[in-house]
Amino acid sequence: MIYELAVITKADAGDGAYNALSSMVKEVLAELKGELLIEDVWGAKSFAQAVESGQKKGYYTYYMYKGGSTINAELTRKLGINEHVLRHIVVKLGEDRFQEKIVKNYKTPLSKKYYGSISETEVSEGEEGEDREHSKFSRRRGCWFTSKEICADWKDPKTYMWLINEFGKISPARISGISRKHQRFSTTAIKRARTMGIASYLSNRVIE
Repeated sequence: MIYELAVITKADAGDGAYNALSSMVKEVLAELKGELLIEDVWGAKSFAQAVESGQKKGYYTYYMYKGGSTINAELTRKLGINEHVLRHIVVKLGEDRFQEKIVKNYKTPLSKKYYGSISETEVSEGEEGEDREHSKFSRRRGCWFTSKEICADWKDPKTYMWLINEFGKISPARISGISRKHQRFSTTAIKRARTMGIASYLSNRVIE
């Protein structure tokens, strides 16, 4: 199975914390016969909303790997006892047979190396950006995600932030015009993004 792991360490922990984290992940994968597919450093970011400890910034690192559930359990255990780790998340991406496609499609506006958004398309003449495009689908009662053949991705705020109003409330499907299936996907993506400080619980502010 293909998984992704994102980790936030304290912004003032320094390069030593990142190097130790990277080494730990690689050691666990090697020990439990996993395979590292992508290692990406997003760097220091300002949270969309301060975390419980009051910290407003964190250092993000991302890993995509192939392996079994025992790897996830061991990584979670070790991250839980690491004093430099603020938060982390593990997400299942798909089966091994889809590895090539999953790796090829990886990109996020948070990355320098893999910068981009899966929602990026050319805006037709006369359109005024993404908000106009989203409202167009809403009026026609067509699903924006279905038409683009994409799903909301917690790493990619452009795919879901248009569903969140200024008070942090997620628009229902009857307003946004997206399908019930994609409403569930979007809600899950937003919850993950909030957990990782990418989106705010109380507004439509995003990570910087």
